[in-house]
Amino acid sequence: MLPGQEDAITYFHSLSAAGFAATAISYGPGRMGFGLFVPELSEAFSLSPAMVGLISSLGFLGFFLALLTAQLLLNRRGPEFPVLTGLAAATLGMGLVSVAPNAGVLAAGVFFAATSAGFAWTPFNDAVHRKIRDVDRPTALSEISTGTSVGIALAGAAALVMVLTGVSWRLCWAVFALAGAGALVANWAALRQVDRAPPPAAGENWRALVRPEMAPIVGVGFVFGTVSANYISFAAKHITDSDGVPGMSVAATPALVFICFGLAGLAGLLTGRLRSWLGLPVLLRGAMLAGAGSAALVALVPGSWTGLAGSAALQGVHVMVTSAILAFWSERLFPAMPTLSFTVALLATAAGNIIGPAIAGAAYDTVGAGAMFLVTAALPMALLAVLRDRHLRDAATAPA
Repeated sequence: MLPGQEDAITYFHSLSAAGFAATAISYGPGRMGFGLFVPELSEAFSLSPAMVGLISSLGFLGFFLALLTAQLLLNRRGPEFPVLTGLAAATLGMGLVSVAPNAGVLAAGVFFAATSAGFAWTPFNDAVHRKIRDVDRPTALSEISTGTSVGIALAGAAALVMVLTGVSWRLCWAVFALAGAGALVANWAALRQVDRAPPPAAGENWRALVRPEMAPIVGVGFVFGTVSANYISFAAKHITDSDGVPGMSVAATPALVFICFGLAGLAGLLTGRLRSWLGLPVLLRGAMLAGAGSAALVALVPGSWTGLAGSAALQGVHVMVTSAILAFWSERLFPAMPTLSFTVALLATAAGNIIGPAIAGAAYDTVGAGAMFLVTAALPMALLAVLRDRHLRDAATAPA
């Protein structure tokens, strides 16, 4: 074994596992738990669809602000500090939701829980770029991003247990908070060995990313953020309002949606290999078509197994594959600024996250959920109409 190769393999396993745990908590129950429990929370706190949209947007605003703060903390303290801050926020936020006496405390808990996603993922791009060999980076980044799938599936399983056993939704959120504390300890053990990155070289700053090749990433990120946030916030509610699916309790609908979502999202583990086999243009177009198909199915056939399982599975593929694409696409285009470029991609995603549910919540009340989801489905189709292969080939041929 060559000198340093053993360390690279060790870092590959430890960072991939730590990142997987961090994203499982922060992007699973932390970021998506509110959408999973919307029916129960709406009943407990008398939330209208518009209010659901506003609370969801507030959570995604926390994600947006945390992304900006994480970059500052990363530059000053290294990847350990922002990741641990995010997991602490997840534990606090989910704990607040579990004991919330009113909608105000609920909203605060959702806000803190969602900030964890902004704090806890992008620093891994920096750690992976510096500690893992170039050939292993796409696989490591795919494994880290796909932690979300397991987190969502397990959160869905917890919600299904709640329905089947009659336990309180508050207990589920308390369990989520305990899991967040466990991930916090595990990441502390893994990341304390990763030192702070060297100071950025001259010209390696936000302004250096204002380049034409960044525009496609920003566009993809914004559309991805809008589509995924609308689905997460309202799909389970729409299917529930349509009396669920044949043969299953209506109360089990949200759990089934998120279990299918999470399990199908495990396809994200194959993103690095699919990119090698298919190329980035084909892979990205497939991910966008999955998002459009997901929204269309839930709009047109919400009261069927096709509408539930089919839309949730396509959305899981859309979210996990696109997340992994953004991670290695930005790292490939800007190898000197892997975390900063990925942060810009996620800021575009967060902007879609904030704007999408706020508008969608109002549309749900006025034109109906079906029309709202059809408009959502049109967004990735419009993106595909203007996106050119040459933009994506630039990423494939960029120097490592």
